[in-house]
Amino acid sequence: MNDPTTTGPTTTGRKIKVLIADDQMMVREGFSVLLNAMPDIEVVGEAVNGREAVDRVRELAPDVVLMDIRMPELNGIEATREIVAADCGAKVLVLTTFDLDEYVYQALRAGASGFLLKDASARQLADGVRVVASGEALLAPSVTRRLITEFSKLADTPRLAPGAQAAYGELTERETEVLVLIAQGLSNAEIASRLVVAESTIKTHVSRVLVKLGLRDRTQAAVFAYEARLVTPG
Repeated sequence: MNDPTTTGPTTTGRKIKVLIADDQMMVREGFSVLLNAMPDIEVVGEAVNGREAVDRVRELAPDVVLMDIRMPELNGIEATREIVAADCGAKVLVLTTFDLDEYVYQALRAGASGFLLKDASARQLADGVRVVASGEALLAPSVTRRLITEFSKLADTPRLAPGAQAAYGELTERETEVLVLIAQGLSNAEIASRLVVAESTIKTHVSRVLVKLGLRDRTQAAVFAYEARLVTPG
């Protein structure tokens, strides 16, 4: 589902600004060293809890926030929700110690643009920051599909609100088809190949789906598709 086709901060000649939010000093320092070693990335600040992360986003205007989920005062899910609601342009990349984490699913629903495991390599970390900064979702299709499928089975998983159901009804048949393929982890190029159309056409369909459903990115589109039961868990 990684499909970095949107112009990102690096094409403007400036570095991608990153804020690291984690209550473990070693994690913050380690990631800072790794990212600051990249010529196109700069760590502009750190936060030790979710509340500080929200405040520092307002202060520093980072492009990407590396957000731990389990933090004191305000957890990463609520902090993500506040950052997304502020519409300040910062993208949230959730950090977790294991992939099948129900809190990651909640963070994706809250508006996170994807997630990374804390044991990611330096290259994976930097590439993840670049992908999210470009405006795309960082989703390892197999892992994310498994995560969303697993937790969308839960009895207390929210179903679509009336407003969301009405918005879904506005999608055309082709847009619905594209939405399902997004949820299955296909990139724009893969969807275009599957539907035998130009990739530019798929980009247009994806944009319309996001606008009609009021969604931030492909991550939320995937979550929407599972909660709407457009994709069968399994």
